[in-house]
Amino acid sequence: MAVTIDMIKELRAATGVGIADCRKALEETNGDFDAAVKILRERGAAVAAKRAGKEAKEGIIAAKVVDGGKKAALVEVNCETDFVARNEDFQRAVAELAEEALGFETDAMAEAMTDRINELIASIGEKIQIRRNTKWEVEGVGVVVDYIHMGGKVGVLVELACEKPETLENPVFKELAKDLTLHVAATAPQHLRREDVPEATIEEEKSIFRKQLEGKPENIMENILKGKINKFFSQICFLEQGFVKEDKIAVQALIDEKSKELGDRIVVKRYARYQLGA
Repeated sequence: MAVTIDMIKELRAATGVGIADCRKALEETNGDFDAAVKILRERGAAVAAKRAGKEAKEGIIAAKVVDGGKKAALVEVNCETDFVARNEDFQRAVAELAEEALGFETDAMAEAMTDRINELIASIGEKIQIRRNTKWEVEGVGVVVDYIHMGGKVGVLVELACEKPETLENPVFKELAKDLTLHVAATAPQHLRREDVPEATIEEEKSIFRKQLEGKPENIMENILKGKINKFFSQICFLEQGFVKEDKIAVQALIDEKSKELGDRIVVKRYARYQLGA
């Protein structure tokens, strides 16, 4: 059977493999589409095995938010070189994977997408891997907002809840939501609130501070220690950090201020921040 350009296009659309490889596979199988797909998948697995020992430190972080902010996904896809990370085919593939991530629970995507990743490896010629994924669904009145920074080097999701559905469409709320994603991208908080910090971490910090304060009277030491711990929380906890656009006001104080302006109660439910390779 003669191999036509339409057959090649159909195979390329189905597999994502380059035109030359699609033509070769069709020629080898005498135009048998299913057999050509099988050959390309086998070759993809072979290329993947060959590249398995390579390091994949570059890549892209992508997000997908649907249903008016009720569902969201964040995914990090790695490759070997920045050249590939800037490749349009790779970027398109990552965008598609971000959409598919809506169907996988957090960190459950990589294993399930082995065939798809092998096809990408065969097409692009570098090791590619899904490093991690996050999937959220909002319960009650609320929304997830996303932000991708530095061309996909940093990705953020923030879920906000409120009590009045109309608040979600208010420009003040929308601006706040955007600002909070920018804040997370810029400051990389380690925890949402101080109650989330492991007790072992707090005790370790206290131990360090006590050594720094050796020789001071006990009552003075305790007051200084309290101040140092509060400062520690303000550095690592999202809600206690100084707001990135105006660091004299804490994030929680900003949220309280906007809540009063909106006549509603706004709460940060959770956040996620991916930094490429981190």
